[in-house]
Order: sequence, then C-alpha cells, then structure tokens
Amino acid sequence: MSHPALPAADSAFAAALAESARGPDRDGVFALWLVVRAALGAAQPAALPGHEADRLRALIARLKSLSAPTPLKRALGAAAQDLAAEHGAGPAVVLSHLVAPTADCLGRRLADAVAAAARAARSPAP
Repeated sequence: MSHPALPAADSAFAAALAESARGPDRDGVFALWLVVRAALGAAQPAALPGHEADRLRALIARLKSLSAPTPLKRALGAAAQDLAAEHGAGPAVVLSHLVAPTADCLGRRLADAVAAAARAARSPAP
C-alpha cells in the first residue's frame, strides 16, 4: 500500500527530472525523490517486519553513489540516517528539514513538493 501523497510527489519529481540536465542537479533531484519516497513509506505502518530497515540500508548505499550538490547531499544523508535510526526523527520532521536545502540547491518548486510531502507524512494513510 502506498501513501496517498505519493502520486503528487512522484509527478513533481518526474517533471523536475525531465527538465534537468545531466549532472549534480539531476542526481540531486533523483536522490531527493528516493528520500521522499522512503519517508512517505516510513510514515505508514510496516507491512513486513525488517523490510523497511532493508530498504533504508539500500537507500543509504545508493545516496553515496550520487553526485548531488554538497549541501543537499549532506541533508539527504542525515535524513536517511534519521529514518533508519530506531529512535530517529519522524518522517514528517525529516522531510521538513529537507525543505531549505532543496530550495537552495534545486529551487522553490521542488521545495514546495517536499513541504507538501512533510505535511502529508504528519497524518499517516488509512
């Protein structure tokens, strides 16, 4: 089951990916998309025990291989670590911490998409 906010986030990031040229900005958009999807997934009750932890470990490994702009890359790494931590910040808090670096590195439109995902993560899907 997916989070109801996922289609809106997916469409915003797909449009940004289509518009961005190859390089750090495109990698940054893709990395941000992965983290937003993981956070929205973590905002829901886990269907399979341990599955979420495996997905977050894979996310952390994938983020290391992408060449996002440095401030965003640091923020994404911290967000993934927070999501993976047993008593880390909740998904809504993690996403809200990504709004400012996203606005600085990738623009206001994607920052608004991340803020909308943060608001949606505050109220888990039914």
